[in-house]
Amino acid sequence: MDVLDLLDRLDEIEILFEPIFSADEHVIVAYEVIGRILKDDQHFNIIEFTYDETVPADIRAEVELIMVKKALTIAKDALKEANLYLPCNPNLLMMDFGDAYFQVLKDFVEENLLQNIHLVIPMQRFSGDINQLRHPILYIKTYGVKMVIADIGSDSKLDQILLIEPTVLKMKVSGLDYNAWGAQNYMFTTIQTLAVQMGATLMFDQINTSYELHYAWKNGARYFKGKYLEKPSNHFIDREVLKDRFRSECQQFISTEKKILEVKYKEMNKLQKVISTMVKDTNPTSENVESIIELAEKLEDYAFRLYICNDEGFQTSPNIVRLNSEWQIEEEAIGKNWSWRPYFLLNMIKLRNDVKGDLSNIYNDIQTSEPTRTYSMALNCQEFLFVDITYDYLTQHNIVN
Repeated sequence: MDVLDLLDRLDEIEILFEPIFSADEHVIVAYEVIGRILKDDQHFNIIEFTYDETVPADIRAEVELIMVKKALTIAKDALKEANLYLPCNPNLLMMDFGDAYFQVLKDFVEENLLQNIHLVIPMQRFSGDINQLRHPILYIKTYGVKMVIADIGSDSKLDQILLIEPTVLKMKVSGLDYNAWGAQNYMFTTIQTLAVQMGATLMFDQINTSYELHYAWKNGARYFKGKYLEKPSNHFIDREVLKDRFRSECQQFISTEKKILEVKYKEMNKLQKVISTMVKDTNPTSENVESIIELAEKLEDYAFRLYICNDEGFQTSPNIVRLNSEWQIEEEAIGKNWSWRPYFLLNMIKLRNDVKGDLSNIYNDIQTSEPTRTYSMALNCQEFLFVDITYDYLTQHNIVN
């Protein structure tokens, strides 16, 4: 659509509200605002228009605020019961350090309802100085307005997330694609952890199938949005419109996940029993390297490395490592200290006091770069055995994660 044509038809901007559902209550908790204009049977996205840098910034800023004003006018009563997610172009916001945008919020929203306003900011599209953007955002937040960082993905910058301190991290469910995030989804795991530590919530967008809803639920989403749940409309709907269906589907997800976890638990328990039995049979100690080799040979189908440490993390035995189909001794490993690893010392205390054995989370081995999990157990009060499990065994028995 031609810019001049759009400016002549600003009063025709249609405001749509897309429902956002919660995983805990299974009801609508918010709506995200969409703006569009219909011409020749084709819809033009107003939000995308505000990022078109071929159009002067002051025009785009004016159009964005007109859209926001319309949305707030329509949603005046709904704001008392649901949150409203408003589009906010950070580049336009910085034209006057947020003054015009925030003035609109104050003019159209009662002060006690500002806490129900969420500004949706796609940080990847911000071209300015994040430290400068932080100032107006922090000021606006003092009034209770919350921030949503949109388009979270593998290229998201963690420092920007930390500076903005959003309430919600919003990403497309397609962003969970195996290839998009990399083989082990390290970036997504990092963002999940960061969200928990910040007290932020994950929201998944563009959910178009039951499978995608299940996938988002399984990956820690609290909020969901997409046409599989409810399409955008120009009015607000009963917040419990999908409660029964949503709850039923979640119960199916829970049942499926419980079955998977039961199988995984049994496999992990089986692995623990095998290693414990072999340890009891061989009684390995750091003074008797032959006993560790004997244990390694018994665990040939399970492990690629074994070693013993004391309770301070110092390695008291050599590494017994399987290389080229043979077990080899790495004497140079004796004396290395592993207490720098996160949770190492706490793990030693647990193993010595009340845990028979512990299987670590998946990680990449420093030397081989292959994914592995380490099984650890106390041999006595001073010595602890570590068994690095092969990736082949983990995948064959579905205990990679």
